Amino acid sequence: MKTANRLLHESSPYLLQHAYNPVDWYPWGEEALQKAKLEQKPILVSIGYAACHWCHVMEHQSFEKEEIAQVMNEHFICIKVDREERPDVDQIYMDAIHAMGIQGGWPLNVFLNSEAKPFYGGTYFSPQHWVQVLKNIAEAYQNHREELDNSAEQFAQHINLSDLHKYGLKQSESDFSEKDFQQLYHKFSLRFDTVRGGMGKAPKFPMPVNYFFLLRYYHHTNQQAALEQTILTLQEMALGGIYDQVGGGFARYSVDEDWLVPHFEKMLYDNGQLISLYAEAYSVTKNPLFKAVVYETVAFVQRELMNEEGGFYSSLDADSEGEEGKFYVFRQEELAEILGGEEPLFSRYYNITEEGNWEHGVNILHRHITDEAFAAQENLEIPVLQKLVADWKAKIMEVREKRVRPGLDGKILTSWNALMLKGLTDAFKVFGDLTFLNLALSNATFLKNKVRNGKGLFHNYKNGKASIPGFLEDYALLIQAYISLYEVTFSEHWLMEAQRLTEYTIQNFLDTDEQLFYFTDKTAEKLIARKKEIMDNVIPASNSVMGINLHFLSLLFDVPQYMELSDNMLAKVKPLLIKEPSHLANWASLYFLKLKSTAEIAIVGEEAETIRQQLGSYFYPNAVVVGTTTESDLPLLQDREPLYEQTTIFVCYNKACQLPVHTLVEALEQLNNI
Repeated sequence: MKTANRLLHESSPYLLQHAYNPVDWYPWGEEALQKAKLEQKPILVSIGYAACHWCHVMEHQSFEKEEIAQVMNEHFICIKVDREERPDVDQIYMDAIHAMGIQGGWPLNVFLNSEAKPFYGGTYFSPQHWVQVLKNIAEAYQNHREELDNSAEQFAQHINLSDLHKYGLKQSESDFSEKDFQQLYHKFSLRFDTVRGGMGKAPKFPMPVNYFFLLRYYHHTNQQAALEQTILTLQEMALGGIYDQVGGGFARYSVDEDWLVPHFEKMLYDNGQLISLYAEAYSVTKNPLFKAVVYETVAFVQRELMNEEGGFYSSLDADSEGEEGKFYVFRQEELAEILGGEEPLFSRYYNITEEGNWEHGVNILHRHITDEAFAAQENLEIPVLQKLVADWKAKIMEVREKRVRPGLDGKILTSWNALMLKGLTDAFKVFGDLTFLNLALSNATFLKNKVRNGKGLFHNYKNGKASIPGFLEDYALLIQAYISLYEVTFSEHWLMEAQRLTEYTIQNFLDTDEQLFYFTDKTAEKLIARKKEIMDNVIPASNSVMGINLHFLSLLFDVPQYMELSDNMLAKVKPLLIKEPSHLANWASLYFLKLKSTAEIAIVGEEAETIRQQLGSYFYPNAVVVGTTTESDLPLLQDREPLYEQTTIFVCYNKACQLPVHTLVEALEQLNNI
């Protein structure tokens, strides 16, 4: 019987996967760091996450092998880190790897001296290479310790450099001009793949922040190319293998440039943002494919990632039964057994072939054309095709239910749940389906009750217990979600929660000198560096989200200091934004807000909710919406009463209001004329 190591007592599914490795793993924490100091041993920090394919490969090839574990245990203090639980630790050592001139990724394996300062690292290592690296480092640490310590000190100094200094952002540029906005779009557009959508070549990640910005750029400038690139990308993704054509939901990325072959893991953070994006895109285009994606993806998340308390789990693994994608792919002969005489039509619809469209003769279901085009091609009525497709999906799902499921990462992260909460509020805003609102309220209530940490937040929740102090991403994204939830319910409770968390964030995360927020709370564990997150990844940079939050909250609560801070934050990064917009698209969306006054829409009277629902189907990204059927202390609603006993809409800009009106048509006319 295998002996468990210390990871057996952790909550992270990723750490628990390694609990029976012969490696003497420690979780990140004081015990391991003190042991390294006491024994003067180098530290190996190995970082990954539960849905990471190559993390599993390295575990099977190296960490499960007694002879390799023996070398690791003899010479190193070995620490395993779940990057999703500890993004602060991951951020520091990923920065170190980049400073070493190595392209980052996971698994991330970094060697530290006993002061936790890095001197060498890499990503995946084959077993032979890994053993050699271990022996070489052990020997060097024994005989050339001073050189390694000097190297570690230099990397530590680099890690501690301010990002503003690192990117040469020496002075703020607070002039937000149309010319610069157009210039950053032009630079951004140079990366468009105008044939298959997305940016650049393979691999292709969805990167929702890019298309949120393009929708806003189109709204501001009526630049058709921005809208066309968004529609192209969203359509190609929705038809491609990166989208689960049967069960809904998106995989993390496509390994090819055609969106065909996904890396099959499904992440909550992708799907939450993509629900928001497809809902917004539908409000602009009324494309029925985009609506179907929203409904199917919400159904997937509810079915496969939601717990009984209303929280959302983190991810589904790419692998099942040791094979990547096995749960999702089919051979043509299997489909013939399942579908009988309808298989040929099904195979034309999903591009199934006898030889397979992926490896080992299997097929990834994907489409090349829309339902409208396929129906015309096959001489079918649209309702007939839709009925056929629904029946096919039900039969395929029934078969999939009998398969071994991909592994579930059952931890619940505040920041990722906030993205899903925002997705649900956006879906309800656009489609008015109460299913979306009820899911949103269930999740918001769960977060409010379960991840509170005094006045602050916890980052992680598992098995009934919240842990790990919250990071800036938790605060920024939850504030954003609460603002959005207020705007679709007019329940001021959520707005008050957003402001309360904002005040906590300013007090505990803000660097008053640089006018940007640290990633970690000032009360949190002290690491070798305290970082700031400026560049967008698949999840937008937490500083950019806070900049947007502060912009809107300034108007909602009439707090000019919030707007001043938001302006200062954007001014700090503006030179880099103009230069490298593809890495700062969410900052570009903040820039959009600064170019024209944000509309303040106040709705008062008995029909406030009805008018809010009608307004939600239109795309107005530069607006705040408040409303009440009674009275309110919100600044935008004070002294506002229904005129002539009719529900009244006030459209204002910069505290200057248009004439009050009673119909949405009149209000839209005022919005469109400014």
